[in-house]
Amino acid sequence: MPFPYVVPVLIFGAGGAVSRYLLDGFIGSRFPAVLPRGTFLINVTGSLLLGLLTGLVLWGHGPAWSTDVLGTGFCGAYTTFSTFTFESMRLIEDGHYRQAVLNIGGSLVLGLGAAAAGLAVGAWL
Repeated sequence: MPFPYVVPVLIFGAGGAVSRYLLDGFIGSRFPAVLPRGTFLINVTGSLLLGLLTGLVLWGHGPAWSTDVLGTGFCGAYTTFSTFTFESMRLIEDGHYRQAVLNIGGSLVLGLGAAAAGLAVGAWL
């Protein structure tokens, strides 16, 4: 990554982390459930956004720096593999096997689908 991108990546990364924290807190406080809905929604919407950014750049509809700055910075901080893994393992340890399978399988299927949809929209715009 070129050095001039470092500060924008940090700024957008901070925005992504704060957005994740606020959205997860909002969802968790209003829709409590065994299934970690906040992390699930965050990772799927982050996949959609990253797919869209990538599609825009690949098909010449967006600047190349946007995947570095917004993709790495915002999306990288907004989405969270570590929390997804922790919450999935917690579900298994607590005996919520059905919810663990839904969380893992649903995140994989919907995350990939969202990324593909984002790529398609990026190509279309």
